[in-house]
Amino acid sequence: MHYDLLILGSGSANTIPGPEFAGQRIALVEEGVFGGTCLNVGCIPTKMFVHTANVARQAADAGRLGVDLRLEGVDWPAIRERIFGRIDPISAAGKDYRENNPDNANLTLYTGHATFVAPKTVQITLAEGSESPAGAEGQPGARTMTVSADRVVVATGSRPAMPDVAGLDGVGALDNASIMRLEELPASLLVLGSGYIAAEMADVFSALGVDVTAVARGQRMLRQLDFDISRAYTNSVGYRLVTGFQATSAAREDGMVRLTGTRGGEEITLEAEQILVATGRIPNADTLNPAAAGIAVEGGRICADSYQRALGHDGRPLDGVFTLGDVSSPYMLKHVANHEARVVRHNLLHPDAMIESVHDAVPAAVFSHPQIATVGMTEEEARKSGKDYVVGVQKYADIAYGWAMEDTTNFCKIIAERGSTRILGCHIIGPQAPTLIQVIVQAMATGQSAADIARTQYWIHPAMPELVENALLQVV
Repeated sequence: MHYDLLILGSGSANTIPGPEFAGQRIALVEEGVFGGTCLNVGCIPTKMFVHTANVARQAADAGRLGVDLRLEGVDWPAIRERIFGRIDPISAAGKDYRENNPDNANLTLYTGHATFVAPKTVQITLAEGSESPAGAEGQPGARTMTVSADRVVVATGSRPAMPDVAGLDGVGALDNASIMRLEELPASLLVLGSGYIAAEMADVFSALGVDVTAVARGQRMLRQLDFDISRAYTNSVGYRLVTGFQATSAAREDGMVRLTGTRGGEEITLEAEQILVATGRIPNADTLNPAAAGIAVEGGRICADSYQRALGHDGRPLDGVFTLGDVSSPYMLKHVANHEARVVRHNLLHPDAMIESVHDAVPAAVFSHPQIATVGMTEEEARKSGKDYVVGVQKYADIAYGWAMEDTTNFCKIIAERGSTRILGCHIIGPQAPTLIQVIVQAMATGQSAADIARTQYWIHPAMPELVENALLQVV
């Protein structure tokens, strides 16, 4: 089968087909659940769990405000079903729309795994239970289909990483997807990892009453963040944390997972009913046989230029081959994938007037407890770059709304270039951090300095944005 456009992945790339492509024959291939990682197993369900955990946590936090609240318990099946009872129908409706809506008469959806067998040509192994799509004439009943296209978009995302720990694959280890679908809450949980998924899930399950032990190889949680932020979060965690632990083996005995490793030269064993492996994610480039298509891969990711064109082994862009999202981007973030999808869509429609992706001020957030948001350079990166910089730190405890919340530990940190006050980075730990940082993201993206925004606008008193205002005033 030959098409005008072949799209691999139904996450952010699913936004590409539209009325402007009505005159083109399109093939869309999805191996897993329709809608991609964010909708089904990532950003959206995890934040719904986070909000639930924050509500449960209010009982423990209310006493310092003079309010007596009690958490009588949590209904895990109800929590789970509220979340997936909403998400699963959205995924199913998205798939049905692409398969059956007249708006998509020019689109054929294949459910299965695609691997390149030649440039712009893939072999699709259809998923168990799926049938050859209507319109895939010439290959009725086939379990594999060969599909080629004039233009290809590769957007197959990423998958959880599994560390090389003997026996880990035999203990029923959970990942970020399967842990959210558990039939019942475990009494205890080991969380192997120290990144944002580990932090968020450790906080969620701890708030819901699970005895959580997070296991970090380094000395801090979230150690890829600014040192002050990472240290502050590490010191504030509400679950048991074991740092400096190098896992060597895992086994399940008597219904318990036993994780053995070394710490400070001593061998120790940790145990819990379940173990969550949250040690990062791997781009799915290696599952596609990209070499057969002449696509270059570096560091596990498909190489791409600023126009989102996939690069060949000679470093030149491949004609008609685009890529976006986790499979090619160093930023494994949904908002980045969405931005790149918009660029790819434009460039497919306007090949003679292509636009570039902009990754100058990419923000990120950790919906942990407390929340964290970050954009731009860490202080360590600013120092290594040799820049002459100044730092402003404002504590929640020193603004009026911080008093209202009795927040005594969290803060905003801004790093700016001395003299010009150009904002190099901003890092916030505390309530509503992902919302508070947006004014800094906007300033950085539009070229405004700290001096430009600190005193040229009103900052509502006594609202939380005063946290950012006061940090800015320290660097101007």
